[in-house]
Amino acid sequence: MATLPALEKPPAVRTETPVARPRKGFRKHWHLYAAISPFYLLFLCFGLIPVGFSLYLSFHRWDGLGSMEWAGLSQYRYLLGDADFWTSIGTTLVIWALATFPMIFLAMVTAVMLNSAVRFKNVYRFAYFLPNVTSVVAVAIVFGSVFSTNFGLVNAFLQAIGFDQIAWLNTPWGIKIAIAALMTWQWTGYNAIIFLAGLQTVPGELYEAARMDGAGPVQTFFRITLPMMRPVLLFVLVVSTITGLQSFSEPQVLLQNTSNESTFSGGPGHAGRTMVLYFFQQTFDNNDFGYGAAVAWGIFLVVVLFSIINWRLVQRRGED
Repeated sequence: MATLPALEKPPAVRTETPVARPRKGFRKHWHLYAAISPFYLLFLCFGLIPVGFSLYLSFHRWDGLGSMEWAGLSQYRYLLGDADFWTSIGTTLVIWALATFPMIFLAMVTAVMLNSAVRFKNVYRFAYFLPNVTSVVAVAIVFGSVFSTNFGLVNAFLQAIGFDQIAWLNTPWGIKIAIAALMTWQWTGYNAIIFLAGLQTVPGELYEAARMDGAGPVQTFFRITLPMMRPVLLFVLVVSTITGLQSFSEPQVLLQNTSNESTFSGGPGHAGRTMVLYFFQQTFDNNDFGYGAAVAWGIFLVVVLFSIINWRLVQRRGED
């Protein structure tokens, strides 16, 4: 009798454990986004929304209380022909030039001296940086006394060397020089620390090679230090342009008691009325919030334009 072949045992059914799908980025790292969300929420509330509202407001007429009235581009057309606005631009540029170029020169000299100093480096750095963290209002009050006509230290020095008194805070150029001196004193130490950080990144081998080739200190500075410091110089120039063209506290506090007009008038003859002062005057003195917003966007375009010009000039000199 024939035997039947043995039946093969059916293969066991393998049960595979399901592979967990990776969670998406946001769901996986939601706690990290939650940790940094306060900054973005504050930036949205106090940064982007006000900027967007100011742009919207610049196309309307509004006194701050009543209903808004659509004005279209009429605010900007009036701004282009506003002689007072163009005068404030010229005043701002003059003050910026009088403050920025001496400040950059003094900051570079100070940084070179600090870089070569051996003892008490940290003390010197703190002393030079201190003006930048001092209240602008307090500094402006002190400079108002320094440039006072009858009791100021500057006029006392001029009389000591045989010159006549100068009404610094009552003449057009005296006002500009006083504001520029205040800004120079305030920002020289800050930029000197930035220059010092840049000087410390220059390789020492370059200076040793220059000394072996017989180069003096002046040649070393212009052939090695200055070209290597070009990115830092560009940063300082652009930042100084942005801060200088937006000057407000310095002329506002320094000149608030020199004129019978508004505290935003810029002193006698509006000689110290910068662009930002003009913006405040139109917005809060004249209660013209729509035109004030247009002035603010005009200031923004001027700052961007001159920042680009400075950046291109420094880049072109570096390439040459």
